[in-house]
Amino acid sequence: MKTWGARALWCVSALLVLAAVQANGVVAADPQADAPTGVRVFGEYAVASDQAAASNAGAEILSQGGNAADAAAATMLALGVVNPASSGLGGGGFALYYSAADGQVTFLDFRERAPAAATPHMFEATEGQPAPSSRVGGLAAGVPGEPAGIAALVGRFGSKPLSEVIAPALRLAEGGFPVSSAVASMGRAFASQLDEDPVMSTWNLTEGQVLRRPALARVLRAFAEDGVNALYNGALGREMAEAVQAHGGIMTFQDLREYRVISRAPLEADLFGYTWFTAPPPSAGGFTMLQSLAILERAIDEPPAYNDRVLHAMAESWKGPFLDRQRYFGDPAQVIQPLDRMMAETRIDRRASLAAGDEAHPTEEYDLPIVWTSPPAKSPDNAGTSHLCVVDSAGNVAAVTTTVNLPFGARFTAAGFVMNDEMDDFASGVGQSNAFGLVGGAPNLPGPRKRPVSTMSPTIILKDGKPVLCVGASGGSRIVTATQQVAMNILLFGMAAGDAVAAPRIHHQGRPTQLRVEKIAPLDAGLQAALAGRGHEIKPIHNVANVQAIEIRNEPKRTLEAVSDPRKGGAPAGR
Repeated sequence: MKTWGARALWCVSALLVLAAVQANGVVAADPQADAPTGVRVFGEYAVASDQAAASNAGAEILSQGGNAADAAAATMLALGVVNPASSGLGGGGFALYYSAADGQVTFLDFRERAPAAATPHMFEATEGQPAPSSRVGGLAAGVPGEPAGIAALVGRFGSKPLSEVIAPALRLAEGGFPVSSAVASMGRAFASQLDEDPVMSTWNLTEGQVLRRPALARVLRAFAEDGVNALYNGALGREMAEAVQAHGGIMTFQDLREYRVISRAPLEADLFGYTWFTAPPPSAGGFTMLQSLAILERAIDEPPAYNDRVLHAMAESWKGPFLDRQRYFGDPAQVIQPLDRMMAETRIDRRASLAAGDEAHPTEEYDLPIVWTSPPAKSPDNAGTSHLCVVDSAGNVAAVTTTVNLPFGARFTAAGFVMNDEMDDFASGVGQSNAFGLVGGAPNLPGPRKRPVSTMSPTIILKDGKPVLCVGASGGSRIVTATQQVAMNILLFGMAAGDAVAAPRIHHQGRPTQLRVEKIAPLDAGLQAALAGRGHEIKPIHNVANVQAIEIRNEPKRTLEAVSDPRKGGAPAGR
């Protein structure tokens, strides 16, 4: 594969990222002049996130003896301070954690959930009235899970007090930080809506401008002193619920008090000689990735090579899993999802035979309904996100994806932080599309206390029982395809981790029918022509998600190649 385009992408962002790294004091290895700013190789521990100050916060905790769980929590908290467009205490997410002591992989679901008063028809138009917004305002806000998720991650796996883990983020909120290029860009895009909020209207989101967040600092101090109860059971919780209701929402203080983090078994599969651990439902991302890989194992030659035939097969391999998402996926507490039947050999073989062909097939040819007689349990009657990776000196690994959904969430603050608009990840109606063009099905209609389907795909990959890659992405429906491509670039196509992240990416989600290619990292013109010749309708898109990754190599010596995607301008940190 030609890598000049990937290198050019790194160069475009290098100066901006370097300024952010220097301003935020990232703990870094000796300068590596031949590597882009977003790529660093460490020997002891590493953090990769999409904001230099956040990576630095996680590395600081590791330097003080914390482990990967402590550092992941500190990085999450700092991300919520320095990039409120993507994540924060008003959002939620998923954490995948590998424990080196026993080799166990655990998945923590701190996804936002619908208020108890939610109904399947709450976002449908009524006679004479337009449909309520699932993207802006109080009805768009789900019950936040991020504070509970941070507390659970530290409480279950961490080695340091929560107050110490919160300290770097609190310092950033009180002392200020320079606004990054990515945040400044999003601030410009949504300036008119941000100006309507009493907190966000005070922010000067000019690149390089020092921004302080005293309202959030107040919350972080309470979180450090009183733990998770400060946000779910005390005055801050009441303040949050009142703010949501003042914006027309239905979330109550009781909804906050009833919120719980759920520990789930991650999805696991042996494919292409590696063991892949990734997100289970309510994410459909992990399933999409594993089914795609199972299809590709049958559909492409060994050893696989990066060429138009493989890219074609990859695009075809995503069509069926995205159709399964629409038809079957919902909150696993309320909808039975026949994962084993969806991964049945006959279905994989049929989809692989189509993907192995020379031409693109209509999405409908990949639609293989399951004979499913068991009724759904309790079913209804009828890309603002960040990802981070951490590897510590003991070999523990954390992959965390955290979000407020669309940029700046529901575009209002509650108790000093941005509230999510995660209700848009539900289906507003059967057959209706969300902001990322994903078509909704009945299992994912809103309902009391339901968790919406996600594409977040934090992933940890093992070889011979040892972690070799931590990877994940932000970017809505494109998260899973970007995560998969970077993993394949590294593990199957032999690319260096930095080149694998910067390389051009493609995306197909079945509907709409276009094959998306990036503008920011353009696919080779010859490859685009070859794919068009196979029948793919090529459609440019600005970028296909933003990936953070750490490749773990143990031979001939331990090295951690940490990569922050230049598409978002972050920088890794470590030692």
